[in-house]
Amino acid sequence: MKASQFFISTLKEAPADAEVVSHKLMTRAGLIKKLGAGIYSYMPMGLRVIRKVEAIVREEMNRAGAVECTMPVVQPAELWQETGRFEKMGPELLRIQDRHGRDFIIQPTSEEVVTDIARQELRSYKQLPKNLYQIQTKFRDERRPRFGLMRGREFIMKDAYSFDRDQAAAKASYQVMAQAYRRIFDRFGLTYRAVAADSGAIGGDLSEEFQVIAATGEDAIVYCPASDYAANMEKAEALAPAGPRPAAAAPMTRTPTPGKATCADVAELLNVPLATTVKSLVLATDETNEAGEITKSQVWLLLLRGDHDMNEIKVSKVPGLDKGFRFATVAEIEAHFGAKPGYLGPIGLRQSVKIVADREVALMADWICGANEEDFHITGVNWGRDLPEPDLVADLRNVVAGDPSPDGKGVLAIERGIEVGHVFYLGTKYSRAMNATFLGEDGKPAFFEMGCYGIGITRLPAAAIEQNHDERGIIWPDAIAPFTVVICPIGMDRSEAVKAEAERLHGALLASGVDVILDDRGERPGAMFADWELIGVPHRITIGDKGLKEGQVEYQHRRDAGATKVGVAEILAHVKARVAA
Repeated sequence: MKASQFFISTLKEAPADAEVVSHKLMTRAGLIKKLGAGIYSYMPMGLRVIRKVEAIVREEMNRAGAVECTMPVVQPAELWQETGRFEKMGPELLRIQDRHGRDFIIQPTSEEVVTDIARQELRSYKQLPKNLYQIQTKFRDERRPRFGLMRGREFIMKDAYSFDRDQAAAKASYQVMAQAYRRIFDRFGLTYRAVAADSGAIGGDLSEEFQVIAATGEDAIVYCPASDYAANMEKAEALAPAGPRPAAAAPMTRTPTPGKATCADVAELLNVPLATTVKSLVLATDETNEAGEITKSQVWLLLLRGDHDMNEIKVSKVPGLDKGFRFATVAEIEAHFGAKPGYLGPIGLRQSVKIVADREVALMADWICGANEEDFHITGVNWGRDLPEPDLVADLRNVVAGDPSPDGKGVLAIERGIEVGHVFYLGTKYSRAMNATFLGEDGKPAFFEMGCYGIGITRLPAAAIEQNHDERGIIWPDAIAPFTVVICPIGMDRSEAVKAEAERLHGALLASGVDVILDDRGERPGAMFADWELIGVPHRITIGDKGLKEGQVEYQHRRDAGATKVGVAEILAHVKARVAA
């Protein structure tokens, strides 16, 4: 490829709405062009990256035994109504009507369509297992699209769906996909972690996210440096502290705390560690009649250490809260506690409240909580002596760095990541809802056991940039770079020797299977180098008259601080060796 025949459109400045590095650099390097909120054109340079990502994914999916198909972007609402997702999914699901007034959706994912295919085509256990995948455009009507391709509305995703005869076979299919994903992300050349993820209402432990490590990542990844343990923040377990609970050593005292409504403010006022305070979070659960009207509400008080944060996923698994909860209203709080938020606690309640203590709080002694009276807290609170034991004790909090690892092999550390892949065991969630069955070995119908497996094709280049960049621009791993090598001839339009060597080397690299571009635009060296450093091509060869007279050219990797002189006769082998490495 020659640059004069390609489409290169770099910018000196990023657009004003670009907030993260990947959005700024993808726009400046001419990889994407914004058309509307969360909607981008993939320019030729960017599309080359996307096609390389797709090729790796396709090769490894095929290798793992998955079969490629393509399902429609526009799907009939009837299928989504069968599973209930047409109503439940909310405004992220883009609903449209055709000229006849029939309802359709723009697909955000394709569980319904693929399950419909399975119930029509897969009749017998003899046809199983099957795994169908597609690389296809998706659309999710994000409330606030931002960060370029990191959180756009239209995007490309690889989604795969496995169908098996029983749980054991489904778990085997899951493991095949989990290993295929590891090969895929290894080939991308990115630093990543496969982390245990929460499996939601389906339950079970078969759910993993693939996170590209990046300081700007939205997700917190929990891991143990001394072992293989890794989980996302939703899933990571906070172990109960070693008991027993210390004996009470201080009297319970009503203490003035004027204007101090947070645990941090109270701790500072009383000159005590924040970890000696307990925060109160008030939730409510509702019972409804057939008409959907609330007939009864129960108020819950969750107690967490003052320096800890509630984990809503963990709370949603607490018995009694697992059918759904909401935060209590101010009126409910005042009716049960007699005070406004900021001074709440479990002592002296006006009405019955279910108390759930975090594991840590359940083993605390002489702790501080709100007095249910404005401008007052209670110090020296102890279970058993000052109030009954909690109704429930559960893991309610996010882990923090330094917590013991759940596998017992060290302490936890936390880093940031960007989710780019997810493997998930679905069970019979969709096959039951859509009555998708096959005939088992016993001649009886059985529901398919399913799994789903996704990779954000267009999100992955953005994640790669968040991980690999410097002040000059992008630094692509070889596997997904738009071009692997760029040849930069100095004064090619003025020197026949430079032009001849540049074209000779370009042809030789192409013949060797190297993805190379020759910059024959006639740009000045500074502008030419700036463009390719911004675009992030990993390997650069510079050819000039002075060097050729000495029988040399210059080679520089995008991460190198300076160029290395290489003999003209050795440059082809040198570059091929660096690319192979």
